Amino acid sequence: MDLNKLMARAKAILLSPKSEWPVIAGEPTTVADLYKGYAIWLAAIPAIFTFLKMSVIGTSVMFAGTIRIGIGAGLSSMVMSYVLALAMLYVLALIVDALAPTFGGQKNSIQAFKVIVYAYTASWIAGIAQILPTWLGVLLMIAGGIYSIYLMYLGLPQTMKCPPEKAAGYTAVIVIIAIVVGAVIGVVVGSVAGVGSMMAGTTYNSSSDDDDVQFDEDSALGKAQKWAEEMEAANKKLEDAQKSGDQGAQEEAMKAVFGAALGGGQQVESLAPDRLKSFVPEELAGLNRSSLSAERNGAMGLQVSTATATYSNDSGREVRLEITDAGSAKGLLGLASWAGVEGEREENGRREKTFREDDRLMHEEWDSNASQGQYTVVVGDRFTVKIEGAADSVAELREAAEQLDLDGLADLRTEGVKN
Repeated sequence: MDLNKLMARAKAILLSPKSEWPVIAGEPTTVADLYKGYAIWLAAIPAIFTFLKMSVIGTSVMFAGTIRIGIGAGLSSMVMSYVLALAMLYVLALIVDALAPTFGGQKNSIQAFKVIVYAYTASWIAGIAQILPTWLGVLLMIAGGIYSIYLMYLGLPQTMKCPPEKAAGYTAVIVIIAIVVGAVIGVVVGSVAGVGSMMAGTTYNSSSDDDDVQFDEDSALGKAQKWAEEMEAANKKLEDAQKSGDQGAQEEAMKAVFGAALGGGQQVESLAPDRLKSFVPEELAGLNRSSLSAERNGAMGLQVSTATATYSNDSGREVRLEITDAGSAKGLLGLASWAGVEGEREENGRREKTFREDDRLMHEEWDSNASQGQYTVVVGDRFTVKIEGAADSVAELREAAEQLDLDGLADLRTEGVKN
């Protein structure tokens, strides 16, 4: 396996997909080579980071502290999910190949496998977000999934030779099948996953040239398209800087690439801990603050600030507040928010709901049996505010969140932002 070649291909398909897909389509290769030289390495990312999250770092559960599964069970789950994920690639490639004539394309098993493997790149790399704070991590993984859908849409006309105007429908069918297959795998490895409709509300205009296809700029894929264009432009600047040999120019160009990939074309410095602490009140939901902490740190190129506080009384009731500034990842957070991921489910007294209101994405969880819940709101496509704990209803937690200066927080969405 040529690591440099793998990294170059992953970088190219993420940063300049429109120019990379024709190159991929014209390459002679085999299914075995695609597995050995690319898929088996990148597909390991979500499996490994899921293991780290579940068995090493642990998952925070309300009133139960940090929960970890045993190392043995975690390793078994990791290996099983990894093997099934690799098998899923082959199954989906067979389906892509079989559907090609339906959408005016040409059957070719190797090209079908190419489009599945390389489109999955964004989702695989987004698997790193497993170890980030739960709400932020989930949104970043959703954003990775959305971008993988966009990569597939761009790749199908090049690899399967379908007309560009039929690529959206072709992509939608594959995504639906992938969700079903993924759900089966989730059951096998003992995990439960929810996936919202990422194609909802998407419209497009088409012409004979794939590069002329433009999505509704307010749709999820429209945002993804703009994101890809920004990354492609940033990558060209990086290539020019590398050719010049100017180390300073290369560093600035690299920052621009990270800014395009993570910050929506911008470089973002997250708020200083003291700034974030100023939004944490001394009293919340009728309870006095018993602890407060704030920090700013960076991991894998992401700079994130978090302020956390606990509120309690003598009778043992406790509520926890967490305010997070996504900082460098605000572009992905905004992309996930634009995705229109909404839904509701209820089972055995537990209810979850994700919805948009007043141009903000909100998420509610409520356990009527334990009278405990969680309310989270995304503010300014950059900040998340989460309140969890004991209450009479989830509405009480929402009212507590609305006591905070959310508008003041939203006003800071451009602070520390550099184009």
